[in-house]
Amino acid sequence: MHDESTIGARLRVLRRWRGMSLDEVAGLSGLSKSFLSMAERGQRALDRRSHIAALATALRVSEVDLIGGPHLGGDREQSEPHIYVSPLRVALETNGFLGDPVVERARPLDELAALMSGPIEQCRRRYDYIGVGKNLPDVIDELHWHAARPDEGVQKRALTVLVEAYMCAAGMARALRQPDLGHVAAVLAAEAAVRLDDPIAVGKAAFSLVRPGTSNWHRVKRMAEAAVDRLEPHVRDDKDIPVLGMLTLNAALAAAVSRDTASADHWLARATRLAARVPDDLERNWQAFGATNVAIWTVTVGVECGRTGGAIAALAQDVREDKLDTHPGRKTCFLGDVGRGLARDPKWRDEALGWLRRSEAVAPQRFRNDAKVRESVAVMLEQARVAAQGRELRGMAARMGMPH
Repeated sequence: MHDESTIGARLRVLRRWRGMSLDEVAGLSGLSKSFLSMAERGQRALDRRSHIAALATALRVSEVDLIGGPHLGGDREQSEPHIYVSPLRVALETNGFLGDPVVERARPLDELAALMSGPIEQCRRRYDYIGVGKNLPDVIDELHWHAARPDEGVQKRALTVLVEAYMCAAGMARALRQPDLGHVAAVLAAEAAVRLDDPIAVGKAAFSLVRPGTSNWHRVKRMAEAAVDRLEPHVRDDKDIPVLGMLTLNAALAAAVSRDTASADHWLARATRLAARVPDDLERNWQAFGATNVAIWTVTVGVECGRTGGAIAALAQDVREDKLDTHPGRKTCFLGDVGRGLARDPKWRDEALGWLRRSEAVAPQRFRNDAKVRESVAVMLEQARVAAQGRELRGMAARMGMPH
């Protein structure tokens, strides 16, 4: 097997580089020696955030070192989105709120707001990073031009749109394995929200900011819970509830990654109660919050908590897939998470492949750049014994730029 095809293979390289034994890494990470040995041999997937964070801490490396950077292949849907990382980086590194705008003129603010809420938002929902990347850097430049105008009303509207623009940039950067760039974008979203002096905007930015690629998930958990507490007194109507709801879902995932299952269940229950207060409208609610999205995140949290096979299949039954047709981004994540959870149980691997195939068909750019899905496919490929399954997995691996 190619040394770079699984996270476990990179674990072996980094462990040996550190001069550490499996016993030492197991003791420091809280993972069993037998599990780590199987992972290093490509027999178990290291696709849980908690495991990756614990191992990165034990080895004193970043999660990026362990996961590996973008693996670019010949498939357009997998590799072309990365072309737009450079112009996005330029926009994030050269814009700010203390200096002069980097452009001398801009399109009307109404046009930029419509572009952000229309074509860019639709591309974001499909995880079409190519479509986002073609427009977003210029929009950020021009929004800063408007934010620097002397008219307070224009400034506020520009800042409001900038919060969403920077959140979009953060999501794209992180999905394309540029976590540091994603963090820069999230910080700029938070700065725009603070300048607005609007608690709801600050809550939106917190949803993006409190998701850094850091190994200290206990700190992230505290940050997520604090963000919920700060926002809750300011929630006034149905438009505000989805922001609070998404922050509670963030807290649930952070708790799961921190291996605090009881807290994860608490936050999911709280999100369920909030979802009951708003229509289940993925089109209109902020970040598609509602009962369907809570059910999807319940699957995600379950996978992170280590549930497998039939337990994940049971959780998946609570999700109404027909509601996701208008939000393919949510759909591909749901299908991919179910596939990853099923793949951990040998008895469910045929079904897992079907879920992964469907996820890829919905949003190939997202699927083929997802490090967690990549890990599951790499381990399934190593384990494949049935010729038909092996052929399909090799095709999927090829599209993800993986050795096969």
